[in-house]
This record gives sequence, structure tokens and C-alpha cells, in this order.
Amino acid sequence: MAGRKALIVLAHPEKTSFNHAMAAAASSALRDKGWEVTISDLYAIGFNAVLSRHDMTGTSNPEHFVYEMEMAHAWKEGRLSSDIVTEQKKIEAADLIIFQKKKAMLSLTTGGMGSMYSPSGINGDMNVLLWPMQRGALHFCGFQVLAPQICYSVRYVSPEARAQMLSAWKNRLAAPWNGPCTGAVFELRSLD
Repeated sequence: MAGRKALIVLAHPEKTSFNHAMAAAASSALRDKGWEVTISDLYAIGFNAVLSRHDMTGTSNPEHFVYEMEMAHAWKEGRLSSDIVTEQKKIEAADLIIFQKKKAMLSLTTGGMGSMYSPSGINGDMNVLLWPMQRGALHFCGFQVLAPQICYSVRYVSPEARAQMLSAWKNRLAAPWNGPCTGAVFELRSLD
């Protein structure tokens, strides 16, 4: 795996959060396997996720701002804001993105138990909840979507259980290319 590049996109405001611990564990596991790892901590860099005129320099029609049209012009003319260009370069350089056949994997934590994210759970089926991101965004944009890594109820479990979650995450990253998303949600709504 020497020479492979991984990008971990982190979006959590608290440095002591389990999400930061997962990013650190992923970074460590991948580096141990010879990967070059970049962590893009969106809160630390002050990344603005709001779509606005600030995403580009200048507009083609200042009287009537239509974001998608202006973004297309800005992209074609090289007028994207520097923060967007910086993040795009990180994505272009990555072989694995943790948000040929680029692959993407979501890693996330929940405030509730796994049973709360089941088809009969109070929050609904996790596969359905992740559908818009995994299929509607990542797959639509050409990524092969790998099965997500989900750590349930991290706030309420013991430190030992959290350590086991981090260990399982590191073990999974020993072979990150395995495990594409499958199941009823992916097959029933296939756009192919």
C-alpha cells in the first residue's frame, strides 16, 4: 500500500470528542500501513459550509445571483475561493476518502443505541438515514461507497467499550477497500 493517500475529513467542533479519537485512530492505522494521511479538520480551518457569493471571486451577473450558474462560471474561469480550491486539491490527491474508482467511507458516531437506528427503532433505519449521503451524493458523484463505520451511543458506553470501538476501526482500516455498501436499500433504489 506504499504511496497511497488517504484524506480524513473531520467536522466536529470538540477536540476531545470521540470523532476526533476516531480520526486519530484512522490516521494511525493507515500510517502504520504506509499510507500518507491528510486530516482536513473543517472546524479548525474555519471552513464555511454555507453556499454564498464568498465561494467565488466576482460574479457574471451581479444583479441576479443564481448560485449554481455562478459556481459553474467561477469553476470554468478559475475564480473559486481559495478555501474551496484547497479542499478540492486534497480530494483530488486522495486514494481513500473517509467523508480508477475512488472509494468513500462514512465514519460516524451516534447519541443513541444501535437498536434506535433499526427499521423499528425510534430514529429509523440507519441505512435509510444514510441513503441521501451514500447513494444520492457519493455514489451519484462516481464514488464506490464502502460500508459505513458506525459507533453507536459513544457518550453512554464505558471507556473500555470506546477503546474496543477504536480497535475495531483500526482493524477495519487494515483492509479499507473491502465491504462495499449492499442490502435492500441499495438494491431497491438502484439508479443503474
